[in-house]
Amino acid sequence: MKISARNQFKGKIVGIQEGAVNGIVKIDIGGGNVMSATISMNAIRELGLEVGKEAYAIVKATSVMVGVDH
Repeated sequence: MKISARNQFKGKIVGIQEGAVNGIVKIDIGGGNVMSATISMNAIRELGLEVGKEAYAIVKATSVMVGVDH
């Protein structure tokens, strides 16, 4: 797979929360870090995503928001 996004994190799927239209996929990328993505249920099925399988979390963004606690 070749893709232009530079922020690619390989990991293992540790959870899939299925909804009517979208699902939340959680990927353990190591070091105690888990990334989540909301994608369509069709995409989950088409990609054959299942807990325990390897997958990539790919981040492509034009802006990043930063926040702090009060």
